[in-house]
Amino acid sequence: MVRNIFCCLVPGTGDQYARQEEGPVVIRPPPLPPSWAEPVIGPPAPADIGKKTLVLDLDETLVHSSFKPVAAPDYIIPVEIEGRVVDVYVLKRPHVDEFLRVVGERFEVVVFTASLGKYADPLLDMLDPLGVVRWRLFREACYPYEGSYVKDLQCMGRPPENLIIIDNSPHSYIFQPENALPIGTFIDDPDDSELLEVLDILLDVENARDVRHALAVELTKRRADLLGQFA
Repeated sequence: MVRNIFCCLVPGTGDQYARQEEGPVVIRPPPLPPSWAEPVIGPPAPADIGKKTLVLDLDETLVHSSFKPVAAPDYIIPVEIEGRVVDVYVLKRPHVDEFLRVVGERFEVVVFTASLGKYADPLLDMLDPLGVVRWRLFREACYPYEGSYVKDLQCMGRPPENLIIIDNSPHSYIFQPENALPIGTFIDDPDDSELLEVLDILLDVENARDVRHALAVELTKRRADLLGQFA
């Protein structure tokens, strides 16, 4: 029960799906894509009109959280679970403050997490004191599919050519993989620099007519550069 506070797996799926999370992921669309009668967020703020919408995962993308005490946590969040209060220890990913500052100026920022709001909401209050994040979406906005909580970007009512999602779990964007900018999982590496790396890509594609095409070009180019280093 405790693990389900910020787990991306549907309760009751057991270790079978936990093991699958660590293995290869097959990206494929659902047989019947869900439809949303009304967007789960409102229209863009005046300052965000004309900007692309950037959807950010929370756990293992911007922060890492644990119920076990860690050395020098950035935050400790008390969460009530079944009548008792437990502490959640949070480490911020390196460069997250700079990342949020920059993307907040250039994108409409949404945090979309499979975590429960009673944990994620107070965490975002601390992580984002300046209100860079315009919208917060929690587990209830996710779509249960094949044992995981999927983040269906259709639910936001934004044009698909203007949407980018950054998430460490490919299962989360299985409905719209062409809108995804992958990022590695953060646990506790103090030398992690992936937020700066994805920020470079975001700045390259922010003015694209269709971010899906621009992301494909950028990711292909960067994969080629990486392979060239080992040639």
